[in-house]
Amino acid sequence: MTRTTALPMLSRRQFTAFLTAPVALSTWLAHAQPAAGFDHRHTAWDALLRQHVVTAAGGHASGLRYRAVQAGRERLQAYLATLSAVAPSDYDRWSRAEQLAFLINAYNAFTVELILTRYPDLKSIKDLGSLLRSPWKRPFFQLLGRQQSLNDVEHGLIRAPGVFDDPRIHFAVVCASIACPMLRDEAYVAERLDAQLDDGLRRFLADRTRNRFDAAAGTLRVSKIFDWYRSDFEKGHKAIGSLQDLFARHADVLGSTPQEQADLKAGRYRLAHLEYDWALNDAR
Repeated sequence: MTRTTALPMLSRRQFTAFLTAPVALSTWLAHAQPAAGFDHRHTAWDALLRQHVVTAAGGHASGLRYRAVQAGRERLQAYLATLSAVAPSDYDRWSRAEQLAFLINAYNAFTVELILTRYPDLKSIKDLGSLLRSPWKRPFFQLLGRQQSLNDVEHGLIRAPGVFDDPRIHFAVVCASIACPMLRDEAYVAERLDAQLDDGLRRFLADRTRNRFDAAAGTLRVSKIFDWYRSDFEKGHKAIGSLQDLFARHADVLGSTPQEQADLKAGRYRLAHLEYDWALNDAR
């Protein structure tokens, strides 16, 4: 049921007096009908993801139907406008989980918008860059009161030292590429954020195209993400102070057999990194 706010009943004499009073009608209406707050359920983005994300068998990877999103692009842009409208003072009053969910959703949604600026005439997000500037350094949207780039959001806000310090964000922010973690078919929300981040990490580790243990060679081959952001996994988040700790903690999804899992827990392997596939995560 839609909830409405009844306006005060005025006599003709009161109404005439009101119109000639120094208080503006807009001020009166503002007090009569409270302004709506930011939607922390990210309903519009959630609906787009549920409709257009295609999850691969096994649930470890996904693609996005960019063509379908492009056909109804105004829905995405309307959501982006709500993100851009958030004032820094409002953001500062939110809980830590609300802030992080906001930033992750913003990064992913603005990445999709960036892809759509040239889609379908690109094969990779890297096609949107140049020799002088990567696509991640391109300021093309407004967020928290200033012009921002994707790098500003990821490295300046999400990874800012002493703010969130959560390495699991690397399996939540998605750069529109096949080797990236899967784009979830739902928005990140504060009340389930911890579970969503844990789930994203475990799904990523369980994907044998991104991480796999070669028992015969005694080699654990993992995503380049663990090379690029190794220091983020050495800060003691959830009592994990190294990549070895992380892989041991999740040996049950990394290892396919009890012996592999035992080797992973004991650290009996050589670490190597797989090539990163920058091809667009397009699900046509």
